[in-house]
Amino acid sequence: MSLCNGIRLEEATIDQLQHYMEKRRLTSVQIVECYLQRLFQVEESINPVLQMNPDALSIAKTLDDERKSGHLRGPLHGIPFLVKDNIATKDKLQTTAGSWALYGSIVPRDAFVVSGLRQAGAVLMGKATLSEWADMRSNNYSEGYSARGGQSRSSYNLTVNPGGSSSGSAIAVANNVVSFALGTETDGSVINPAERNAVVGIKPTVGLTSRAGVVPESLHQDTVGTFGRTVRDAVYALDAIYGVDPRDNATSSQTGKTPAKGYIQYMATQSALKGATFGLPWKSFWALADPEQQSILLQLVDLIKAAGATIINGTELPNYETIVSPTGWNWDYGTTRGYPNESEYTVVKVDFYNNIRSYLAELEGTDIRTLEDIVRYNNDNAGSEGGYPGINPAFASGQDGLLASLATGGVMDATYNEALQFCQSSTREGGIDAALHHDNRSIDALLVPPDVGQTYQIAAQAGYPMITLPAGVHSQSGMPFGLALMGTAFSEAVLIRYASAIEDLQLKSGMEWKRTLPLWLGLKERNIPVLAQCFGC
Repeated sequence: MSLCNGIRLEEATIDQLQHYMEKRRLTSVQIVECYLQRLFQVEESINPVLQMNPDALSIAKTLDDERKSGHLRGPLHGIPFLVKDNIATKDKLQTTAGSWALYGSIVPRDAFVVSGLRQAGAVLMGKATLSEWADMRSNNYSEGYSARGGQSRSSYNLTVNPGGSSSGSAIAVANNVVSFALGTETDGSVINPAERNAVVGIKPTVGLTSRAGVVPESLHQDTVGTFGRTVRDAVYALDAIYGVDPRDNATSSQTGKTPAKGYIQYMATQSALKGATFGLPWKSFWALADPEQQSILLQLVDLIKAAGATIINGTELPNYETIVSPTGWNWDYGTTRGYPNESEYTVVKVDFYNNIRSYLAELEGTDIRTLEDIVRYNNDNAGSEGGYPGINPAFASGQDGLLASLATGGVMDATYNEALQFCQSSTREGGIDAALHHDNRSIDALLVPPDVGQTYQIAAQAGYPMITLPAGVHSQSGMPFGLALMGTAFSEAVLIRYASAIEDLQLKSGMEWKRTLPLWLGLKERNIPVLAQCFGC
């Protein structure tokens, strides 16, 4: 990456960028221009950005003028960022969830989270690529692909699954295209791409960040999360987007459970690990990890223990044999076992049918109003949107996910209600909360291997938070993987404290198992679909 006005921008933190702007060595305009140059350098190879904001430079200029006049909004003042293309922006950018079906539609307002970042002085650079309809449209598809955005790729290995559905958000941060980005998660869509691109991913408790203005999947599980190259950068972004929003009733649940002065106050050094207690749900998750990943992550766990933490092995989810698929991520595992009334997918299919109708009702400039309209559009434009199986290689199964949702008619019947109750109770008090109180002990957080997709699947069903940290690169694929912290509802302060402490330990110990720069394996290959080389997910 080229120098920016004589300054090394590669891997620069938000604090470093603020220092350069404070000392007048860089302006926000210059930072945006240099990140644009970086994008032009990598765009053809990894495709992290679906659309650039034509107003980015003028926004940066306005913020530079504010700085000159002595008005500084906070740590994000003048800092460039991206949002996933399912997060609404009321500007010259499209919001399409990667689908041509929504092209030209007009959103009523900025999403709550975008409004928060604008108020914080951040510079919206554009929309990130993603898996179309946030992975809802197909069950056999190429992760990171959308009809409108094309295939995004991880610079660590361009041939394999880059993680999704917030693929471009993670890829852009990993490759120094922006300082931070927003993504969304229903089940893994922040944690998975973060750990597979060696960046920090924060997936908040459902209800901490508003979903108003976000193309929905399931309001029982949807949440907006952040990506950064460091914990601090991801937390700066989180502090700008959380809060109670009258347009999202779920956010009222955070009242009295969140800090008045933001989560940045909980950042810690490795000394915070002394006296901490962490649990390893071994049979629940760790036993399912790839042996090489398991070995490397346990070296990091040993380092955490040497720093003064207590590690308790065997802090299992009591019913893991029922709720954790032994063969990989499977959001229809209840049906696989013969119990659709215990399946996450039973809930999500119905929720999507109803939630997407509510979202579409607020749009102008489009005839797409229902899921039926989306399915019809995909059929009518099968060459690009792959409405039928076997036409578009990125959508091998066509739009079977949308069809499965369509078949429910949005009816919240007894099977739906039983499935919702089962998924929440079995992963909350009967799952994560029980593991955090193993043998009547108080455990600060669970440490889990997030490349085992069942980890974030359980947290998704519970609506509980996770944070993943870069922790190594696999010798077989060249792909990164992470170590994640899992907690109970609204335990972000605890998770941020210990995630930042572990990150500090990684950086100061000299160990190799931390964030590293991309290897660019398979640079000249353009396979679609990407290879599903992912251990456990």
